[in-house]
Parts: sequence; structure tokens; C-alpha cells
Amino acid sequence: RHPERGQVPPDHFIPIAEDCGLIVPIGEWVLRQSCAAAVHWNAHRPADRMLRIAVNLSPRQFVSHDLIRSVRHALEDTGCRPEWIELEITERLLLDDRGQAEDTLHRLRAMGLTLAIDDFGTGYSALGYLTRFPIGTLKIDKSFMRDITTRADRAGVVRAIISMGHSLRLGLVAEGVETEEQAAFLREQGCELAQGWLYGRPMPPQAFGEHVAARITPAAPAPLLPA
Repeated sequence: RHPERGQVPPDHFIPIAEDCGLIVPIGEWVLRQSCAAAVHWNAHRPADRMLRIAVNLSPRQFVSHDLIRSVRHALEDTGCRPEWIELEITERLLLDDRGQAEDTLHRLRAMGLTLAIDDFGTGYSALGYLTRFPIGTLKIDKSFMRDITTRADRAGVVRAIISMGHSLRLGLVAEGVETEEQAAFLREQGCELAQGWLYGRPMPPQAFGEHVAARITPAAPAPLLPA
């Protein structure tokens, strides 16, 4: 919250934080807050309906400090179970040819956390990393959603990503879903999860807790759930 500019969105302040290095302490704070929120939100949920919170990681967090230690301390200090946290990375991190990212990712996966590739489909075409790294989820970039019901090429790309994900036994999340038509297309193609304004807008933690608590209806069908 800026006194003159009001709410400054992430796509404005995150690039600046990346450039000046502030993204490292910001990322550590976000991880701790997310772990604490996961503990709070899961405290009274049924064992088969536990929430998993996705946390974005910056490539700087892999090279600027001991990420493994920070993650371990965040989990231990908050009492968060590792299966309640999913760490999201970008495709460019996987081009690290020094092996540092690969080693760190394997150690994080061994700790019990799940790993996802954010904005999949907009980065690099060398898909060999999908079998090299312990990735569990592909998040289909929101840019493909805009015209998914009107442009055959966009629909074809999404179809191909979903098919590839199924073949590799990876989880799939469609980003930026805003209409029922988009959700229906994804359902037909077998995409398990979606996120976007169709399901909810950014909200304070307390409001989100109330939102998900109201959705605990075991008998209700949920073929496509908000991520």
C-alpha cells in the first residue's frame, strides 16, 4: 500500500525487487506467512480435504542464500507439514547448467514438498528438463486462456500441454480462467485444476479462510477446483 499510488500490484514491484535483491528477504517472508496460513487453514479441515498452498520462488533465492535451510526453518517454526506447500519455479531456472538448481530441487522434493513450473508454455522449448527434474505440476500460462474458445491455435497448444502432462503423469493447473466457457473446455480436455477470477479474486487471509470453509461440502461434485 503506497500513500500516493495506493495498491501496487506484484507485476510492478516484483521486477524492482528482483533487480535490487530485495526479492530474497521478501520471498523468505512470503514462505513463512504461507506456512503459517497453511497451518491455520488446515487446523480443522478433514484429512482428505487439506489445502496445499502454492508459493512462488525467485531464481535469486537459489543462488543468493541457503534456500534449503530457510524452507526447513519455515516449516519447523510454524509446524507446517511439507505436503501442504507447493513451490513454484520458472522455466528459466531449469537452464542452470551448474547443477545447483537441480540439486536444490531434488533436496526440496525429498523433504516432501511438491514442485510446480509456473507460466508453463512461455519459456524454453527444451522439454527434457521435465524428466530430469522432480517436477510434479505444470501451470499452463494464462496467456493461452484468453482466446481458448475462439482460436484453434490457442486451444491446440493447451490440448497438447494437457496431453503431455497426462503422459508424464504430472498435475495440471490452468491459470487465468475467467469464464465458464474456458472452464468447460478445460474440463473436457481433462485438466484437473484451475485458478482465476472465475473462482475468486485476491483477498485477505481471514476472508480466504471463510471462503474455503464455506466450500466444504463433501457431497458436492468438484470436477474442476480452484487451485
